[in-house]
Amino acid sequence: MAGLDLAAKRTLVTGGAGFLGSRIVARLRSAGAKEIAAPRRAEYDLTQAEAVERLFREFRPEVVIHAAATVGGIGANRDNPGRFFYENAIMGIQVVEACRRWAVEKTVVLGTVCSYPKFTPPPFREDDLWQGYPEETNAPYGIAKKALLVQCQAYRQQYGMRSAFLLLVNLYGPGDNFDPHSSHVIPALIRKCVEARREGADEIVLWGDGSPTREFLYVEDAAEGVTLAAERYDGAAPVNLGSGGEIAVHDLARRIAELTGFGGRIVWDASKPNGQPRRSLDVGRAEREFGFRARTPLEEGLRAAIAWYGQQQASGPGM
Repeated sequence: MAGLDLAAKRTLVTGGAGFLGSRIVARLRSAGAKEIAAPRRAEYDLTQAEAVERLFREFRPEVVIHAAATVGGIGANRDNPGRFFYENAIMGIQVVEACRRWAVEKTVVLGTVCSYPKFTPPPFREDDLWQGYPEETNAPYGIAKKALLVQCQAYRQQYGMRSAFLLLVNLYGPGDNFDPHSSHVIPALIRKCVEARREGADEIVLWGDGSPTREFLYVEDAAEGVTLAAERYDGAAPVNLGSGGEIAVHDLARRIAELTGFGGRIVWDASKPNGQPRRSLDVGRAEREFGFRARTPLEEGLRAAIAWYGQQQASGPGM
């Protein structure tokens, strides 16, 4: 389905008020799209079948980008495995089924790097997805998302449903979630460093031993990749969406400390989980299939995220 004109379509972006979803909505609007629905959970709780049906009946979308998710870092996944499995699975299953019933022209489902087996050799290739069990702390989330890939493929086979399934790495950037109880690694590190510097602390304590590696994708780049896939990709195979880079967490922590001006010691608490040992994607398929390549260098993105967090802190408490 190359060349789908999103500007001319009624597009539903689930999670459209969220960190990534809001960027997707902004990109669609800048491209000229006039009819976009970005429902909030208070209006349409997608874990409830009635709410999903009501949303599709009222808006009648022609394109659906399913970006809604219940997410968090290692601690949040460890504390909420049942919730993370159920909510991500039930939202996705009901949304994709509604896309089938309402004959949506194109469905884009956002998956996660957490679906890959724990010991996948980097760079992760899409064909590696079924070669083992995900890392234990986020397996419920990863498996719930991976089930939606199977659903999309099954619906393509039986009903001819057009879809794209994208496997995203950790996102970061301005507007990220800096809540210490549910944030991912970059916002968590930024907050710890900024608070330690402000309070004059001489050390920060971080989870694990710092040895795992991670890949990060700037949120604006991610929004570009998602919209390009919606426009240009219609295949059964999943597609990695990342930057193609890899950095050890201890190196990331030192870089964020430098950029935030924190000069104290970084102490690692090895009694806490590390998570998956390595994460790095083979991003060749995205470039071949729909021309996506991440453009924002990690340091540039970190500076933008740190500046945004600083502005929020200056404007008042609550972050």
